Amino acid sequence: MKRPMLSNEQVEISSDDSSSSDADNDFSMSQQLNDEPSIELSSEAWLFRRAKSYQEYMKLIPIPTKRRTLIPYTSWTGLGSSIKKIYEQPLHYLTNIHLKRLDQERLGAEDEDVPLDTIIHPAKAEASIWLIEEVHRCTSSPHHLAQVWTADPMYHAFIDSIFPKLGS
Repeated sequence: MKRPMLSNEQVEISSDDSSSSDADNDFSMSQQLNDEPSIELSSEAWLFRRAKSYQEYMKLIPIPTKRRTLIPYTSWTGLGSSIKKIYEQPLHYLTNIHLKRLDQERLGAEDEDVPLDTIIHPAKAEASIWLIEEVHRCTSSPHHLAQVWTADPMYHAFIDSIFPKLGS
């Protein structure tokens, strides 16, 4: 019976001329056993595992309940960046993508050059971001995240590298 060799196996080929009725005894195999065998994951399985860990982590971060100040802003992504700095916490990948799309939707509009904070009150805009953020943190599926990440090879550019201290 043939089986694939794992990377942690060593094969010793015996050089003696002893005959044996069992063909598998032509060589003896010794394995270096670890506590856990090394298992190679497919790229899809690895991405799903990463998406699941990410989603579980994001669920742990509480949404701020008190607003600190009115934040002037000219774009949705600019407001998102300010929120990250002021509240010292990341925004969900899907929220970052949503903010980027909102900015893209303004391209070519007649009020494209008008700062957004003169069109939408800063408190309403911030509240809408936190509402979207709560939806993404609480309800996003790791399967969906993995699918989106598979389609976007630069997905990591929209994952914030802010790690807030989580309360016990």
